[in-house]
Amino acid sequence: MIPFIFLLQFTLSVASTPLNDSSADAIISQIKEGREQRELDYFKLTLQWPGTVCKGTDSCCSSNACCNRSGAFADFTIHGLWPDYNDGTWPSCCNGTSFDEKEIHTLLDPLKKYWPSLSCSSSTCHGGKGSFWAHEWEKHGTCSYPVIRDEYSYFLTTLNVFFKYNVTKVLNDAGYLPSNTEKYPLGGIVSAVENAFHVTPSLACSEGALQELRLCFYKDLKPRDCVQTDSQSGIISSNFSCPQYVSLPAYEPSGNIFKLVDSS
Repeated sequence: MIPFIFLLQFTLSVASTPLNDSSADAIISQIKEGREQRELDYFKLTLQWPGTVCKGTDSCCSSNACCNRSGAFADFTIHGLWPDYNDGTWPSCCNGTSFDEKEIHTLLDPLKKYWPSLSCSSSTCHGGKGSFWAHEWEKHGTCSYPVIRDEYSYFLTTLNVFFKYNVTKVLNDAGYLPSNTEKYPLGGIVSAVENAFHVTPSLACSEGALQELRLCFYKDLKPRDCVQTDSQSGIISSNFSCPQYVSLPAYEPSGNIFKLVDSS
């Protein structure tokens, strides 16, 4: 069940945020390193399949959910909500705002469950390493203005879009379940999402396994088709790096991976 408090807060947040501006300067959202930063065209909700991502884990730490999660992964988790441009480029690190975990302390439980880190550290916009959430907020969240105006709203909005468009349930209902033996038709997975949400997703694979599934949204957070443009051929498509049949590998932390955990 979707947490009611999130949906209520999300509704109030969106209702109070001006999504359209008729003024000529509406396309300029902020100043980045002395340059005007163009406002986003749309959002891309990027989900990752832990069974694929965690298969590549070769080191562990306390923040890596591939290692410390109790029990198997059976659902997509959030990678991030990314502002994008229609020309295939995207903004990043749009202002000097640093991540502050205290701003999202009331969201930590759902974030740990639905938006876990599947690695040990991530780069930040201010140099050095930081948490996965810090990376996503500083690189992508800061570029979500003026639709999303602060750190708390960025994480809350992302959680609620994730809850509303439940890709895992859609695929499970269509018979696409985690398996280390089955291969599923890529077209069937795409069709299941299209039938549920009436838009075409974008997919990315690694070694024949589905790694990421992306849903795209207008600035008012209504769904739209995702497209990918090949810069060399100019061909537009919604899927890339995926074979005709793909796997949804099951993953459960094995004993040998915990031997890599350092003493800290």
